[in-house]
Amino acid sequence: MDRLTGSGWGASPFPPIADYGFLSDCQTCALVAPSGSVEWLCLPRFDSPSVFGAILDRGAGMFRLGPDGVAVPAARRYLPGTMVLETSWGAPGGWIIVRDVLLIGPWHHEDERAYTRRRAPTDYDADHVLLRMVRCVNGEVQVNLDCEPRFDYGRFVARWDYVGPGYHEAVARTGDAEIELRLTTNMRVGFEGPRATARTLMKERDTLFVALSWSEHPAPRVYEEAYERLVWTAHHWQHWLDHGDFPDHPWRAFLQRSALTLKGLSYEPTGALVAAATTSLPEAPGGERNWDYRYAWIRDATFMLWGLYTLGFDREANDFFYFLAELAEAEEGRLQIMYGIGGEAELPERTLDHLSGYEGARPVRVGNDAYKQDQHDVWGAILDSFYLHTKTRDQLPERIWPILVKQVESALTSWREPDRGIWEIRGEPKHFTSSKLMCWVAADRGARLAEIRGELEHAARWQSSADEIRADIYAHALDDRGVFCQHYGTTALDASVLLMPLVRFLPPDDERIRNTVFAIADELTVDGLVLRYRSEETDDGLSDEEGTFTICSFWLVSALAEIGEVDRARDLCEKLLSYASPLQLYAEEIDTRSGRHLGNFPQAFTHLALINAVMHVIRAEQGVETGVFPPPLEPSRPRADA
Repeated sequence: MDRLTGSGWGASPFPPIADYGFLSDCQTCALVAPSGSVEWLCLPRFDSPSVFGAILDRGAGMFRLGPDGVAVPAARRYLPGTMVLETSWGAPGGWIIVRDVLLIGPWHHEDERAYTRRRAPTDYDADHVLLRMVRCVNGEVQVNLDCEPRFDYGRFVARWDYVGPGYHEAVARTGDAEIELRLTTNMRVGFEGPRATARTLMKERDTLFVALSWSEHPAPRVYEEAYERLVWTAHHWQHWLDHGDFPDHPWRAFLQRSALTLKGLSYEPTGALVAAATTSLPEAPGGERNWDYRYAWIRDATFMLWGLYTLGFDREANDFFYFLAELAEAEEGRLQIMYGIGGEAELPERTLDHLSGYEGARPVRVGNDAYKQDQHDVWGAILDSFYLHTKTRDQLPERIWPILVKQVESALTSWREPDRGIWEIRGEPKHFTSSKLMCWVAADRGARLAEIRGELEHAARWQSSADEIRADIYAHALDDRGVFCQHYGTTALDASVLLMPLVRFLPPDDERIRNTVFAIADELTVDGLVLRYRSEETDDGLSDEEGTFTICSFWLVSALAEIGEVDRARDLCEKLLSYASPLQLYAEEIDTRSGRHLGNFPQAFTHLALINAVMHVIRAEQGVETGVFPPPLEPSRPRADA
């Protein structure tokens, strides 16, 4: 099988990662290939086993609906302001349009409680239905349906049975899976072993629908009902987006699509944010850097809250905040770096050796053993989220204060110790600069919040600790050029130190900050895009290389805007936006030789960093303060070294 090389991609049965469409109902998601095949769907949650897993193995289950004999569509787009994917097909003899959506409807649970829910119920709820609709707009087109689920990550084939008197409804079961799939359609369905199939010749103005459901909520039974429910879902997304506050700017569409993607990656019952929709899409072609990202990382907290509050989505920000607060309260100070989307603490990692992997990249992993690692940035992330919430809401909830105290004290107890760092290295622990930085954030934000609350003894002690951490970073993390390096005792660069100007560790005009930003921009880039670090200089426990990290490239945009290099920030931002997928989505990394996306997809942190970078550039163009966070409520305190 040909794989990505320096000269580009060879023939492959796998679509490029960036070519997938992303659907969500805020409880699970689906990825749709350009061919019209659903190749990733996990039920009933984002982190459940897959029923369609062809993205990781061509035999692990798929669900195609499209024209016979044509695999490349004429065009694809989202209906504006929605998560409804529209694909236009030109086939010999005619044209059809397919619309795919995970349905959302009015609130269902009037007479009972949804046992998974912790946040306040809204006026809407997932229908647990994947709906696919077809309309023939010209001529005649033969349309094929092929639905072959493979339960539990491709381990178990389906057994299909008819339901009712005709050929329009069928159920897929397997004795070893809890999920049962119901297929409802106005096509006539037959079975070929584990596959449900249908073939229909469509003529101009003919319509078809196919609904796949997996709960007690009924699927639409006729086309007219299916159309009404699609429209309801589309209007739901548009109404949600209308509550946002987006600048009137040419980059507005990127902000809106990123907002919709983040909402789509949110697990609505708890408020958690999954880092990405997938597992084991490789960071290096054919390599071993294949991780499960279907969990909630604490470090996403600051950027998630900043992005949502900045764009006006206070409800979602508050839901995520209280998800974090519950975790911090339960852990009593010793936070893990990540949790399950229901708050689960144990995420044991295992490999699925029966799957070939995307483009042969193995192993395929589910679970993530990084949850066991010590990563000291978590306290800074959680304290910054408390700080942002307090500034936005003009109050610190009484319940949060004891949680806050435990988190700050945990940071101050541990900051002198080495850890695995923000990139979760699997080599030996180090004194990573970014980890010390985020412990400083924990102490600094804790002191600010203590001042707001009037806890002056705590404020003074924590500020003293923040000054001590700052002095330690000055003493051990700077090289001879005055550049902040990856960890103590090295001159290697690391993109995570770009967070320094964003969290206000030093003023943006400080020479050390400027030196660091320029060094990363000039020395830690490939074709202008930023690497996390150079793998030959970092013991990360892995052997293969990786692409440029899009998160880090967007951080560089924000950092350049912070230090006043607005033209350079704008140019890099334009370049990064040009790398967006055809549907304006981003994976984790970009291969600069080919422009292909690498890693899990779509990636929440990339879209969070995009929002931050774009808003930095827009604010800089408008002459507005470019800080990553709004001005603090309390007066700024002088630094100990001022």
